[in-house]
Amino acid sequence: MDQAAALREMKETDKGVHKMVSKIKNGDDVVGEEKKENIRVIAITSGKGGVGKTYITANLAYILSKMKRKTLIFDADMGLSNIDVILGISPKYNMHHVLLGEKSLTEIIVPGPGGIKILPAASGIQEMAELSKGQKLTLMEELNDLNEGFDFMLIDTAAGITGNVLYFNMAAKEIIVVVSPEPTSLTDAYALIKILYNGHAEKRIMLIVNMVKNSHEAQEVFAKLSKATEHFLDLSIEYLGYIINDEKVTDAVRQQKMFAEIYPYNHASKCLSSIAKKICREKPDKYNLGSMKFFSRAIVGADHG
Repeated sequence: MDQAAALREMKETDKGVHKMVSKIKNGDDVVGEEKKENIRVIAITSGKGGVGKTYITANLAYILSKMKRKTLIFDADMGLSNIDVILGISPKYNMHHVLLGEKSLTEIIVPGPGGIKILPAASGIQEMAELSKGQKLTLMEELNDLNEGFDFMLIDTAAGITGNVLYFNMAAKEIIVVVSPEPTSLTDAYALIKILYNGHAEKRIMLIVNMVKNSHEAQEVFAKLSKATEHFLDLSIEYLGYIINDEKVTDAVRQQKMFAEIYPYNHASKCLSSIAKKICREKPDKYNLGSMKFFSRAIVGADHG
């Protein structure tokens, strides 16, 4: 790190620390625990790109919103934003403006189809690809200040095992890993799960198998990955469901629409609706998911950038 970059990081860190100290002096709740009492923060991630992770995130948010769950998508692919492209929207402001101190998170939230809300990432800004410690601290404070009464926050991470990906997965106690039947998708998913589990064992890791011919193929994919995690990591992952490889999905992508919106009765939409209902039915109390206070623990104890 050169001298200029080191100085910028020191300033960013100082900014976050001063904000936290100021809140403590004013008697404010630093982590916003009471405000976030009922929110469930779920990271949706993948070891390999091209498995449909972002599109699943958008459609899952849409279905949850239609089920009367107030849902926020946090586009955490900081350098290569995709949610806005998928939804056909053009946000005026994004996460880069927040980290520059020009806007707050509340000010950059934009509405999406079906009542969902979106926190847009930046696109084509290299410095966003790996957040500094100071930027992470600033982001943590902004997230803890967010008070919109959401039921779900879905964090759409980038693919792979970069510092940003690990950081945002660490911020959530529920993680959905998306895989396809391709062998490379399975090996990359295992590598990601291994890193997440070895570093942060107290996680609920679930699996969605995308782009399969039928439920039997999905079960085979899950069995392969589950057998590996149980044998080598002594970790049981949960099977959340599967999504059929449906030509209507490709058609919806081309239209920059969500398949759950324009084809609500097709096979893929029915599969994802079943997954959404399963998520809503479950009450994972043992993972202490009732607040966003873990954002502060994630930042303070981590250095991925």
